[in-house]
Amino acid sequence: MDQFVNQIIGASGGIKPELVIFFISLLPLLELRGGILAAGMLKVEIVPAFFICFFGTLLPIPFILLFFRKIMRSLRGTRFGRLADRITARMEKKSRQIEKYRTGGLLLFVAVPLPGTGAWTGAMLAAFMGMRFRHALFSIAVGSLIADAIMCAISYGALGWIW
Repeated sequence: MDQFVNQIIGASGGIKPELVIFFISLLPLLELRGGILAAGMLKVEIVPAFFICFFGTLLPIPFILLFFRKIMRSLRGTRFGRLADRITARMEKKSRQIEKYRTGGLLLFVAVPLPGTGAWTGAMLAAFMGMRFRHALFSIAVGSLIADAIMCAISYGALGWIW
């Protein structure tokens, strides 16, 4: 157990940068974009950062795909009903952008690393639209790979780690 703890916590007693970027990648809104930017600031090399952020971003996606609609339905009858209605209205609006192309549209939506796009939103949209699990997961995974590559190119290439 001590060896495992020592691997997670660096020799200086602080949390390893790789673990920090993994947890940042798990968060909605930040996802791999925030993880890659944090990796640059923490001086994590590009290849480990790429994979850590990718897997961190994808970890919650199956749960969102499976449970989003159930959660929204269960929130309707509670004091959080207005929040569920706002989220549903937002999903309806965004789903119009990708509904025509379904799997390809979802892939492109997730691949563009802009605010309001990403794996979390893509998974909520796929669940909202009733997409098949495997098609949605495939689109989100490939879209996340593309977004990860774009963010790495920007952060590691164009910005040259000026942080």
